[in-house]
Amino acid sequence: MENFVLIGVFVLLGMLFRRLEAFPKDSAQTLNMFALYVSLPALILLKVPQIVLSREILADAIVPWGMLLLSVASVIAAARFWRWDRATLGVLLLVVPLGNTSFLGVPMIQAFFGAAGLPYLIIYDQMGTMLIMVSYGSLILAIYGKDGEVNLAAMVRKMFFFPPTIALLVALCARSWPYPQKLAQALQNISLTLVPVVMTAIGMQMRLRLPRRVLGPLALGLAVKLLVAPLTALLICRVAGLSGLVADVAILEAAMPPMVTAGALAVAAGMEADLAVAMIGIGIILSFGTLPAIYWLTRLLP
Repeated sequence: MENFVLIGVFVLLGMLFRRLEAFPKDSAQTLNMFALYVSLPALILLKVPQIVLSREILADAIVPWGMLLLSVASVIAAARFWRWDRATLGVLLLVVPLGNTSFLGVPMIQAFFGAAGLPYLIIYDQMGTMLIMVSYGSLILAIYGKDGEVNLAAMVRKMFFFPPTIALLVALCARSWPYPQKLAQALQNISLTLVPVVMTAIGMQMRLRLPRRVLGPLALGLAVKLLVAPLTALLICRVAGLSGLVADVAILEAAMPPMVTAGALAVAAGMEADLAVAMIGIGIILSFGTLPAIYWLTRLLP
């Protein structure tokens, strides 16, 4: 509970800082880049060597791809039924499958499961969300964005030069060699900056604009992202006999609200900007209620 309250405090601080002239308008982006290039790679380097490979850990890599198929099918069916326009469909196809599994995921998983859940979060995020973002996400941006081109070389280059990916590859290579104590302590200290930095940035980026035309797509998108996807993941895991920390981390990761970066890319690509912004802002706010509910269900259905 203390960790959960701390998350809320940093979000509120970010919302406050956004209103202060002392903070430049691009402060949130600066904080995000620091987390992306420094804090998150440090956490990956620290936690990946602790991962114990097993059949159960495959759930963390498979669940996000299953949620991708579920999300795409749900969005396309709804778009055809309600005849949503191309810009609206593009936003939903991009932001519904892509969860905030690293920036928001780290503090949330740590709050619910402690540090023991972080290695499995990294598998879900890097083997699932990150790969989906640079492959599927790039394809959606190309099809529904202003440019309309698919650059396969750029997609591959982006994937391999993504800072967390580099950290993951280095950490996997270093599994057989324990870190020197001073290096491990340095990585620990740097990784501790992730939660305050990203939650403050999220608070700075929250927007609550709700034009009437986006209410229907917004409700459908958030219902799939925050409820349908994690409940489906929970049902599949339990039917498959998967339980314990590995499966529960995957289920809660599936419940994360839409990725902030995905929303920003949708806006930059010329899609329905009001819907993209509302999906991010409202999604984060609602997740403070839906995430504890999904966690409670994982305890109720062990």
